[in-house]
Amino acid sequence: MTVTDDFRAARDRLLALREDYGQARAEFEWPQLAEFNFATDWFDHIGADPQRGSQPALVIVEQDGTSTRRTFAELAESSRRVAAWLREQGVRRGDHMIIMLGNQVELWELILACMRLGAVMIPTTTLMGPRDLQDRVERGAARWAAVGASHVGKFDGVEGDYTLISVGGATTATAGDPSDSADDDGGRQGGVVRSVLDYSEATHASPDFEPDAPTRGDETLLLYFTSGTTSKPKLVEHTHTSYPVGHLSTMYWIGLEPGDVHLNVASPGWAKHAWSNVFAPWIAEATVFIYNYARFDALALLEQMGREGVTSFCAPPTVWRMLIQSDLTRLATPPRKAVSAGEPLNAEVIEQVERAWGLTIRDGFGQTETTVQVANTPGQPVAAGAMGRPLPGYDVVLVDPATGEEGADGELCLRLDPRPVGLMAGYHGDPERTADAFRGGYYHTGDMARRDPDGVITYVGRGDDVFKSSDYRLSPFELESVLIEHPAVAEAAVVPSPDPVRLSVPKAFVVLAAGYEAGPELAEEILRYCREHLAPFKRIRRLEFSELPKTISGKIRRVELRHGEEARHAADRAASDGGVEYSEADFPSLKD
Repeated sequence: MTVTDDFRAARDRLLALREDYGQARAEFEWPQLAEFNFATDWFDHIGADPQRGSQPALVIVEQDGTSTRRTFAELAESSRRVAAWLREQGVRRGDHMIIMLGNQVELWELILACMRLGAVMIPTTTLMGPRDLQDRVERGAARWAAVGASHVGKFDGVEGDYTLISVGGATTATAGDPSDSADDDGGRQGGVVRSVLDYSEATHASPDFEPDAPTRGDETLLLYFTSGTTSKPKLVEHTHTSYPVGHLSTMYWIGLEPGDVHLNVASPGWAKHAWSNVFAPWIAEATVFIYNYARFDALALLEQMGREGVTSFCAPPTVWRMLIQSDLTRLATPPRKAVSAGEPLNAEVIEQVERAWGLTIRDGFGQTETTVQVANTPGQPVAAGAMGRPLPGYDVVLVDPATGEEGADGELCLRLDPRPVGLMAGYHGDPERTADAFRGGYYHTGDMARRDPDGVITYVGRGDDVFKSSDYRLSPFELESVLIEHPAVAEAAVVPSPDPVRLSVPKAFVVLAAGYEAGPELAEEILRYCREHLAPFKRIRRLEFSELPKTISGKIRRVELRHGEEARHAADRAASDGGVEYSEADFPSLKD
């Protein structure tokens, strides 16, 4: 049997047992593939099939109604052209490439092309600014950066030995060491003129691309930057099997089948985009459907879902909460499968969707470091607010952080014997952090949970201070580092503050430096500074001047601040015992 046969056999068995959780858990074994390339060993085989190859692999609809559609066969061919062109430009196996694109067909072409070449992808959201990009170039050891033309300028002043690839226009740009002078041929004084390749030239390359060697299953495929509690975001390393094969569990959770049209509301650059806009649907031979919009419009989204015949829908709780505020019954043919991930979904949302669409939203839990570990799977009863049960291929245990004993409450961990395929290789360039995450025969998620007598697992909270705002994980340390750059800020602590739409927003508690006086003018100035120095999804939304609670050793007790915020927003804000809170919404100049 070929690796394609082995992979297909595992996939087909999960498809056959998608509503028989017990049998799937008992029977499923991860395919052990010493060599595997998702593009050549899987996607190309779908594209070459006379029936499936002509089916849509990707449909992108714009807000004005225009659309881009690619079949499996068409994407297979265009991605081979891109791979051939990239090789001509000098991209080699093992090279690291930042990919900073929106939802456009070139994104999927590049993903498949990098797989074919053996190049390592560093997915990056277009929201990133120069500070974050410099970190990605340096720690990601990037030699290439494929960037939408409108964002090429963000690399001005980003140092490093890398080549820019402009997608959608622009053939030159200024980027590099700002201490160097531009030459006489053009470019901006104080920058380095960096030649920029034009991605459109790839259309002229040959589609007859051949890999230079078989792809080992343990070769690095993806490097994801993810927020942590230390000074730098973690750098998660995935291989050609951990995500491409590991997302068999994600396919099983969603319940995807051949011919489904799957819509996942997630932005490029984050792991969830790869989960449900690349691997899970294409493993199932389903269509990836994207609706591009500048600002979320629930009714417009529902209209497009009906028009394109969406059968499977995944969205974070923030989007679900927005959807139930509209008229869900406007969608005459609702999807048959609906899932949510990112944070627990409350019972009210589940009930309203069930009344309107006649189906139950099913929660799932995973991390950038893994594929879906725990979920409510098709055909099983769903307990509102619960994550569900361990997915086939994952041995989940709850470990008491103090005693190390397994029990009904504790840190959610994965047994490593046998090691689940859908688990990261480790934290790239950080052996100490990797060793800590894999200590004691477990992979430690850092998330706390409890398990009931029926085996259903419910999420309790993070073991550290990282929190979610909308669907983004944010690190207090990273935000505080920007805050204390302002001359008025002597010390700061950032915690999540409850929000009815975003679940939570970042709130800063600030201790002022000598000579500064608390008040609305200074609050506005600090909030504006954060707005200018942080990506939009990281912005401080609320601020309070306050002393900070600390341990005897001088460490900030953020837990006290978090609990205070929960109490403040659980009761009437004016009647709370908290100090004066300033919000972006209080200042017209800071409103979006």
